[in-house]
Amino acid sequence: MPFRRRRVDLGAAAETGFTALDRRLPVAEAARALLRKAFPDHWSYLLGELALYSFVVLLLTGTYLTLFFDPGMTRTVYDGTYAPLRGLPMSQAYLSTLGLSFDVRGGLLMRQVHHWAALVFVAAAAVHMMRVFLTGAFRRPREANWLVGLTLFLLALFEGFCGYSLPDDLLSGTGLRTANTIVMSIPVVGTYLSSFVWRGPYPGHVLIPRLYIVHVLFVPGLLIALLGVHLLLVVYLKHTHWAERGRTNRNAVGVPMFPQFTAKSGGLFLMIFGALAALGALAQINPVWDYGPYRPDQVATGAQPDWYVGFLEGALRVMPPWETVLWGHTFMWNVLIPAVVLPGVLFTGLYLYPFLERWVTADRAEHHFSDRPRNRPTRTALGAAGIVFYAVLLAAGGNDIAAYSFRVSVNALTWIYRAGVVLGPVLAFLVTKRVCLALQAHDRLVLTEGEESGEVEQDPAGGMGEGHVPVSAREGYRVLVRDVPLPLPAPDGPASWRRRLRAVLSRWYYRDRVELPVTPEQRRQIEERTAAPDGPGE
Repeated sequence: MPFRRRRVDLGAAAETGFTALDRRLPVAEAARALLRKAFPDHWSYLLGELALYSFVVLLLTGTYLTLFFDPGMTRTVYDGTYAPLRGLPMSQAYLSTLGLSFDVRGGLLMRQVHHWAALVFVAAAAVHMMRVFLTGAFRRPREANWLVGLTLFLLALFEGFCGYSLPDDLLSGTGLRTANTIVMSIPVVGTYLSSFVWRGPYPGHVLIPRLYIVHVLFVPGLLIALLGVHLLLVVYLKHTHWAERGRTNRNAVGVPMFPQFTAKSGGLFLMIFGALAALGALAQINPVWDYGPYRPDQVATGAQPDWYVGFLEGALRVMPPWETVLWGHTFMWNVLIPAVVLPGVLFTGLYLYPFLERWVTADRAEHHFSDRPRNRPTRTALGAAGIVFYAVLLAAGGNDIAAYSFRVSVNALTWIYRAGVVLGPVLAFLVTKRVCLALQAHDRLVLTEGEESGEVEQDPAGGMGEGHVPVSAREGYRVLVRDVPLPLPAPDGPASWRRRLRAVLSRWYYRDRVELPVTPEQRRQIEERTAAPDGPGE
């Protein structure tokens, strides 16, 4: 039976297939909505993407490294390319790290790009969270995304420490020794936890293989899952935006995802990839061959952890050597307080802060405007105090190197850091709050007198002064449209301690402010533009 030829229209067939699929699952409709989603066009919103794309580079380089790394703790004797270490006993983990650095084609480049990407990833995540905190982007309805983002940051810290510890060199081993001391400082259960993690006395032979599984499987899986949740919440809740003409608390203005934002974001990814590749090729980092294999009876001179855990090292160094023996148990306050209590209090406060500020303001409305940090002086001052607190601890983590470099007493330098970690945040808080109020006063001056024109004018009396021009409508909108709550009034008569505490905190937060000159009509328009959406669909 002869075959009959039939012409098939592939375009029509594809269209028919998509139409049939859309009847069951609205793929095209969802894709159109996603591609037309408005994304912010301000540079500060790209900080989160900087962290995201650094994480992509981490996944790519980490996949390559897992093909050659062996986390085994079996002892062997090195007889490889690097002559100074030949004949030394070492673990398979350290041996494979040396092989990656000297024998695998592109191995050293991948190692260094991976390490630089890890540092950039944590740094970008930290700066991104600072932007969210200082602009109030954690407020309703984005509290859940703040919690997810903070959890991502903690996982990034833990993931970085695990990867830092895998090579089993003398520097990373010194860090694991510190980690073991921190675990054992926990009262009652510390020794049991240490025995469980290390499966016996330190240093054991199981921790590196366990950290390897955690580093390449468990934590990356959690990071990918939480990143997906984080991005879904960003898409669903929309982004915040700065006050500009055409933008209100009821809309989301930006560039569409395709093609504008896709082109911009794709270019950013290529720039990040190129910058990390250049750092990996040109800037040496973590030269494990200089440290040698780990030995429990040795400590690396000038040992410094990566910057993101450097504040713990500094806290351990500035803490006085306090210990207490009770009922036959030694309480190591010099380790427990700086390495367990301090980070626990710090991150618990960050988790609870959105709800604390909402309780202080008694504000249940949605907020889609980004606050100018100057308009929230107390919150901005708290952020500055936290940054200074961290910076002092980070500097204290290298007190021995600083003392050696500047030829000063390490004991004197330690006392300076002890004073700085207490006084520095207080001074930063006071100065930052004054600066924010001064910037508000400058905004008021600009609104009343106008912007300086750059031209010198002479008045009829002969006085000389710089001319002014009226502020532009765009600048006036940016300055005037702000949403700063008034402090709650003090309760009249008997009241519970919670109400009184709430009123005191509210006055502390919002008492200091500079009122801007607005007409009744301008005030009405400001209230209209900062009004909360009526419903979830608006």
